[in-house]
Amino acid sequence: MAARKRSESGTKRQYRGKCIAMYDSIFKGEDLIASNPNFWSELFLIKPSIAHIENEIARLNEESLAQCKQNINLLVSHCIDALNDENAYRIVYSMQTLSAILQSMYRKVNHNDKSLDFVDTAFGHTNIEERMTTLIQYSHLYLTGEYSANLKNMYLRLLLIIATGLDDINQNVLLDYIMSSSIFESLIQLLRDTSSRNQHGYNVVLILTLLVNYRKHESANPFIVKLSILDDELALNGYGQVISSSLSAFCKQFDQLKPDVQVSWLSSLTSMIGNIFVGEEESKSQQIRENNALLLALYEATHLNRNFVTTLAYTQSDTSSPPSPNNTLSTKQALMGVQMSDINTTQPFNLLAIFFQYCSIVIQATRTETIIHNVKLCFLILSCIAEDQYANSLMHDANLSFRVQLHKMPMHHRKQNTTVASSQPLAATLLDLIVEFITSHMMKKFPLELYHQCIGILLRILCYQKRCRVRLSYQWINLWTVLINLLKFLVSHESYLAKKMNIFALATEVVNVLNIFVTYGDMFLLSPNTYDELFYEIIRMKMIFINLHAMGVRYSSNDASEYKESALKLTNALVNMRDILNHFPPKISEWLSKENISTPSEQQIMDIIVQNYDSLTLKLQDNLDQFERYSENPRHSEFFCNLVKSIITTTRTSVDSTPPDVETILRDCCNSP
Repeated sequence: MAARKRSESGTKRQYRGKCIAMYDSIFKGEDLIASNPNFWSELFLIKPSIAHIENEIARLNEESLAQCKQNINLLVSHCIDALNDENAYRIVYSMQTLSAILQSMYRKVNHNDKSLDFVDTAFGHTNIEERMTTLIQYSHLYLTGEYSANLKNMYLRLLLIIATGLDDINQNVLLDYIMSSSIFESLIQLLRDTSSRNQHGYNVVLILTLLVNYRKHESANPFIVKLSILDDELALNGYGQVISSSLSAFCKQFDQLKPDVQVSWLSSLTSMIGNIFVGEEESKSQQIRENNALLLALYEATHLNRNFVTTLAYTQSDTSSPPSPNNTLSTKQALMGVQMSDINTTQPFNLLAIFFQYCSIVIQATRTETIIHNVKLCFLILSCIAEDQYANSLMHDANLSFRVQLHKMPMHHRKQNTTVASSQPLAATLLDLIVEFITSHMMKKFPLELYHQCIGILLRILCYQKRCRVRLSYQWINLWTVLINLLKFLVSHESYLAKKMNIFALATEVVNVLNIFVTYGDMFLLSPNTYDELFYEIIRMKMIFINLHAMGVRYSSNDASEYKESALKLTNALVNMRDILNHFPPKISEWLSKENISTPSEQQIMDIIVQNYDSLTLKLQDNLDQFERYSENPRHSEFFCNLVKSIITTTRTSVDSTPPDVETILRDCCNSP
């Protein structure tokens, strides 16, 4: 037995030695066929030494590169041809070799090796089109054919290596050949089938998302066009389920690890990662960063495809959802096609409900740039949803109610939220999310851009309700209170904030939201009593509006102020608030004096308000119910460019650390009929 083991070990060393010698011949620029006419036939029957290939390419300089370039062209060309071989070993080993070559060369380019012309070195300028066309044809064949899941994963891994090859995706010219191919249809077919989606869904959606972002604003991108007109319900639902599965896993893990007492999300999320050697803030950022890819996928589908809106509200159950690749599993495992189960609650759910819950978690800690960018991406997605007519109709449909447990940041002035969420239309849940963000982010490090986006989402919802006369059952007083408190915060911290940012534009947006309620509230508020409550709150908090107006006047009359114009717009927006405060308080004081009452009840004040509506004159302000429709370019193009670079870096690291299980793939190939 011992002799047999020694024999097997010796054979392996013999094959390895031959493999290394063959590689050395390639990289020394030798005439390969002259010394061995069967060189290429034999090479792909030997298990490749990936480390040796990587080391040889890393050592190439300008002189040695010129010497062996033709051999590298031949190696890549024969790798592609071997993919159509009948021998399983040649197929798998050639794929492994090709992946290693492309990875190593991309790595060399990213390290600023100016001597390397990637296309010419790997393919040759005269051969690139034909070779890439052949490679893509074989990829389509294997991805759509009756082949093992592990072999398909190997092809998807190669596509990921190409898609994430360069830090700047727009410089990756190999993607030009993929753009004009049928790969889009091959990937979509994998999403249509439940089994293949469960195996490959994450990688498929990731590849689609990266390719959609290739030269997005420079030229016509076929993947953008194809995604925007895709109307295959099975494929769109599959796309959505991949995303909802990942976000659901994240939310469930957060629920499970969150202790009963109030603790910060910081400690919870650090435990989730379990890496005591990484700083807490970096740990949290690392966990959130892994969600960026699928959030970008959600953004692209929501932004580009009107048909995807139906998927947002598509009700699923446990059995209809694919496994999650992220969060509870590392990205490393996801790229290997590892499956998961039991990630969802027993209640029916949909992608939109899960996304709202995810948002409620990530907005809790906007202390790092990574998490702020993640929240910004979430708010951009919500903006696209909130300005879509059909999405709004679904969110406001009383027959589509969901119990969504939003998470709230632990705060000193409120008790821990232990109540179970009630079933309500998704629009009400979105308003709750907005209220929670505003409540929990009145801080010294004021996230102004996120506030602008948050108020913009709110404006879109109100415009829909006003336009369609939708009377949503909602506790509007919670929203009014937090909006007025936000104005109070801006006034109270004006001396600090005004030195750093334009708080007047935000204050104007908030006042205009209140103006929509004042001017058009009778068209969409549930009852006249709700409208009365709004006026009661404005009168009750009159000093906030008085101080806000005084602040606006002070800056608008100062010629040296850089915010003079914004402050002037704020004072103009406050005209109705001032009219309300000039009209009702004297009426209330007069009634109190007449009735000899010093402390009136809320109902008594409300009665006075109702009795004096007729004598109130309000100004009908222009364009209150209008908003600028969302456009990615040019305002957010830099943000998405940096986001794609971050996703590429994260994905490339995962691909590098997850070599394919070649033995399993070969076993599958040999056992297949």
